[in-house]
Amino acid sequence: MVHINANHQMSFFMLPLSFFGENALPLNVCIPYKFVDPARSKRPPPPSDSSLPVLGTCDAVVPVHLSPVQTWVETLERRDSKRLGLVDLHPMSLQSLPAHVTDMTVWRCRGERSAACNILQHDRFGGGSVMVWGGISLGGRTALPCARGVSHGPRGPTSFDYMFPMKLRVQGLKIALSSKLAQDYLHVVDTLNIPTPDPQYLMDLIRYRHWGESVLIVDLPENILQATESLKTVNVIPGIGLNVHSMLKHEVLVLTLEAVKFLENKLLWHDERFTPLYPFKHPYTDLP
Repeated sequence: MVHINANHQMSFFMLPLSFFGENALPLNVCIPYKFVDPARSKRPPPPSDSSLPVLGTCDAVVPVHLSPVQTWVETLERRDSKRLGLVDLHPMSLQSLPAHVTDMTVWRCRGERSAACNILQHDRFGGGSVMVWGGISLGGRTALPCARGVSHGPRGPTSFDYMFPMKLRVQGLKIALSSKLAQDYLHVVDTLNIPTPDPQYLMDLIRYRHWGESVLIVDLPENILQATESLKTVNVIPGIGLNVHSMLKHEVLVLTLEAVKFLENKLLWHDERFTPLYPFKHPYTDLP
């Protein structure tokens, strides 16, 4: 019989994904089968001897014990999913430990929450009979906001936002990207050029390629903005605004080659930078 120490019970949940199987994922990052399109088939990984050109490479140095992760590059100029080439993803920009995803989601929802209701607070009631500070500068009055007096008018809105550590934010973004890649819900395209800004063309393309019910496109070109203006299940977001909450709300994530390079530079910069002079809970102003 094997006994597990209480101090090591949480270590099982931090195991790499390879312990769950070569192509398997933990249940907390997998999409339930009832929500997956039955006609959707997972794309095979790129072979090592592929004849397609490599359209994107890693600018940063890859460690000797690791190798770049390759995925397909597609195009939006036609409806079929013809593969144009391959792109190399830096292995250090991907994370295989399913942790901090829930904390990131709660932090994002708390930041968007605010209460504008007018609720009586303790300091809104009338003051007592004792004057604070010996009655200095009060004029004989005790009903003051600073002395538990009355404060007229509504207070608020009440904010529930708090600062999440930058280190955990970066790690959560890596985990979300790696889970999308492992489930084949991460698609890389050369550009976002479409032949027409008609929304129906984009919906037909998504339906033909079985990209699911919701798609998040990371870039803001003019033609995509016109095509997605009236669509409720296709959203666009700039690369600097990509977050874990938005990726979890959408089934498929579409990145351009420029967006891939932008995200890699940002994530790797956080891994290699020096320790800041102020705590991680404070916002940063020294981003590249």
